[in-house]
Formats: sequence, structure tokens, C-alpha cells
Amino acid sequence: MAAGKRYRENLATFDRRARYGVEEAIALVKKMSRAHFDETLDVSVRLGVDPRRTDQAVRGTVVLPHGTGKSVRVLVFAKGELEEAAREAGADHVGSEEYIEKIQQGWLEFDVAIAAPDMMRSIGKLGKILGVRGLMPNPKSGTVTQEVGKATRDAKAGKIEYRVDRNGNIHAPVGKMSFEDGRLADNLRAFLGAVVKSKPASAKGQYIRSITISSTMSPGVKLDRQAVS
Repeated sequence: MAAGKRYRENLATFDRRARYGVEEAIALVKKMSRAHFDETLDVSVRLGVDPRRTDQAVRGTVVLPHGTGKSVRVLVFAKGELEEAAREAGADHVGSEEYIEKIQQGWLEFDVAIAAPDMMRSIGKLGKILGVRGLMPNPKSGTVTQEVGKATRDAKAGKIEYRVDRNGNIHAPVGKMSFEDGRLADNLRAFLGAVVKSKPASAKGQYIRSITISSTMSPGVKLDRQAVS
């Protein structure tokens, strides 16, 4: 499908072959962000890993310093004292079997699901529903934990999960275009720093191959890898 007029106009405003520093790249993307809604700043990172190897399946989480700009609805599966801890931390929905039943009936009004470890046996039956939507609690992402209060606060504060896809790429949202440039730069550097720390010991050669940022509707602007190393 041919690119729209505005997209083509935006392409003409910068050198697509150039590699820009973080602040300069964000400023360029902001100039191209002219949609009638608050677009998201997205980042794509191409890694020098083989995702088919289990020891190179890059995955992790990071709490963005200034959040994602999105209101996150948190569901916590817990009982007793942990249920109370989740409520005090600001969880939108807290419970156990009643929420399992609601989900089985089609209810999915939440963005993040957190579970106490003793709930996982019961939650297992929701795997086919939550798994395909990326909502299944998982110890690797910190969403299966005794510290449900901390996990809830982190999710509300802007914690995001990332993982490499089968083509060796990672994609993530790092804020809204309405954020101040400095806040977007902080979020972007925090995310890229987490990805760098996630480098597998078995990965050889150049780990970060390329980094591109864009708004929801804009072309991608390439970053200088040295600017974030």
C-alpha cells in the first residue's frame, strides 16, 4: 500500500541514512507528530542474537522513570494478607476464584495480571485465554510474586516487559508525544540500558545492530548506537 501524503512529506524532513543522537532524534519525531491524538513514542531494536536458541531469548522488564503515559488497570489474584496488600498498593481488581470465573465468561477489563504463587494452580486453567493476549502472570516478568504490592506499584508506575521476537527484534512503547523531550529521553535511555544489561553471555559479535524510534504515525528515525552505549 502506498504511503500517505503526510508520511511522504515527513520523510523529506530528515536524512533517512543518518544516525542521530537521542535528543535530536526525539525532536525530529516530535516535529512529524501531527495526528489528532496523543501518539506513542515507540522504539525498535535489532539485536545480534539467535532467538531460536533458548540461551539467547532476550527478555526482561524495566520501570520507565516517567511512566508510559497510559493508565494501567491491574488485576491481582491473591487471598488473605496479600489481597489486602494489593488493595493498599492501588490494584484495580483483587480477588481469586471469582475473577477466574469472570475471565472464563469473557471479562478482560485489565491490562496487567499479577498473581501470588499459591494462586497459579487455579489460574492455570486460564492459560488459553490469557496466554494469547500476553496477560498470563509469569515469574520471569515479575508478575508471579509474593510481593504483590510492589508488583502493583511498579505496573502502575510504568513497568513494561520486553522480549525478542523470532526475527531478533524488540519493540516497546516508551512514552507519549505530549511528554517533555527530556522525559522521553530519560525513558528511552532507561529502556535501552535494560536491553543492554540483558545481553546473553552466549551472544557473540555486535549485540545492538540498530535502534529506530518513531511515533504512532511517523516514519522511523535511526539512532546512533554510540549515543546510548
